Amino acid sequence: MLEWLHIENIAVIEEADIRFQPGFNALTGETGAGKSIVIDALGAVLGGRTSRELIRTGAERAFASAAFSGVSPDLPGLAECGAAPDEEGCLVMQREIGSDGRSLCRVGGRPVTVSQMRRVGEELLNIHGQHDGVQLLDEERHVSYLDRFGRTEDVLSAYQASYGAMAELQRKIAALRMDEAEKARRMDSLRFQIDELERAKLQPGEEEGLAERRNLLRNGEKYLSALSGADYCLSGGEEGGVVSAIRDAEEALYSIRTLGEEMGRLYERLGALRSEAYDIAETVRDLRESFDFSPAELDAVESRTDLLYRLKKKYGATVEEMLAYLDRCRAELDAMETADDTLARLEKQLSGARKAVEEAGAALTAARKAAAAELEARILRELRDLDMNKVRFAIDFASREPGADGCDTVRFLMSANVGEDLRPIARIASGGELARIMLALKNVLAEQESVGTLVFDEVDTGVSGRAAQKVAEKLAQVSRRKQVLCVTHLPQLAAMADTHFSVEKGERDGRTYTKVVLLDRQRRMAELARITGGAKVTPALLESAGELLDEAEAYRAGL
Repeated sequence: MLEWLHIENIAVIEEADIRFQPGFNALTGETGAGKSIVIDALGAVLGGRTSRELIRTGAERAFASAAFSGVSPDLPGLAECGAAPDEEGCLVMQREIGSDGRSLCRVGGRPVTVSQMRRVGEELLNIHGQHDGVQLLDEERHVSYLDRFGRTEDVLSAYQASYGAMAELQRKIAALRMDEAEKARRMDSLRFQIDELERAKLQPGEEEGLAERRNLLRNGEKYLSALSGADYCLSGGEEGGVVSAIRDAEEALYSIRTLGEEMGRLYERLGALRSEAYDIAETVRDLRESFDFSPAELDAVESRTDLLYRLKKKYGATVEEMLAYLDRCRAELDAMETADDTLARLEKQLSGARKAVEEAGAALTAARKAAAAELEARILRELRDLDMNKVRFAIDFASREPGADGCDTVRFLMSANVGEDLRPIARIASGGELARIMLALKNVLAEQESVGTLVFDEVDTGVSGRAAQKVAEKLAQVSRRKQVLCVTHLPQLAAMADTHFSVEKGERDGRTYTKVVLLDRQRRMAELARITGGAKVTPALLESAGELLDEAEAYRAGL
């Protein structure tokens, strides 16, 4: 259940705290006072779409926070974001919207993404907006309503798996059945590319070796000069080099190496130094003698590097990527050359896949039709409670080619008057009828869901008189099973509420402010009188409002 909602700097609301109660909560107020802003704040804190336009003028950020009680630790979506209710089952959801349009979301004190917040929010609260009734006119949505009611997720998932396998086979077959001329052009192109890459005789890692060798060849004279100079210093000349000098020093100390521990260590160090110098000298000599500086080799390395550069522009950024591309070309060419055999095999598989789709589709259709029969009866019962006794409602099925959501075209049909044929809702339903049908559907679907709070934003659109009273009674009935929040302009609905809030707008220091006030009985009477008679509230209107509250209280007591 929604316990409270805190709002900061959202539209005309600078700051508001609303503590909701169990049962039926109503919000009323003048048009434009900010009633729907409360719903917008709820939508934001549940992960709905927002924008910087929601931020109050002059503020740097907007903030909304909502607390829910009785939340199970196993609520779907909580585990994914690492959140959990506290020991008393309370879960706090918060959202801050910055002036740059970015959001900071928290669930149970943990930072989450908007999608994670939305996943949790849809398990806690359901909002029926002012325009949801129009969704009934979109017949493509009807099958999703039916699937929600019938809980066909498992059957639908099984069908979609079969359909996905069939669709993949169809895609492969379509690719193999390309135009013969196009196929010939593609095969010629593949053969050319394969031949070009094979003639290049690419070797993994050769780019690095080429770059190193090219750098060496380009600096050949410098390389040889340096090695020759080092060789001369180490070994060359008539007087000998460093190695010879170290050996002479070692021989000079030979005769006194036993005269003390220090002399012995010094002699050993000279020996080690001579060995290292000798090794270095041999290495330098080998490098000098092995280096073959050839302008022809440099040309060959440059040509190979240029070839790799040109191939990389066409086939991949590295030799490894070009080799992978070569493998793909070979596989594609092989597949096209053996396409007839592959096509026959895939078509045989497609026949089996199509049969599996038909069987899964039949199971899905059967599940939907069983759910449709129950949904029709439930909707009709709800509509009678909403003073639509003469309305007939039916769910029509028509077969179609298999699609991602099944083999059925589902349409909701109705007849608003006795003697008229059943027709699509879009053709005959008035605004008030749409609102009540949508309310009936929401009520039926809500019974199948674990959502504890239902929000109705101006569900009374197009409804008046006796029908309004029936809608109020229906919401009162629903509020005995789930918490109900309703934004309304009708006195019948406001009077039926267990808790009544007034959304009031005013001005202060040249700015518009909105506040949300919990009404006692006297203020409820005044608000109901205002809703009924407008700005001029007379004693007769107040008396009538009191009677309306008494009647509503008596009705609620009898539930």
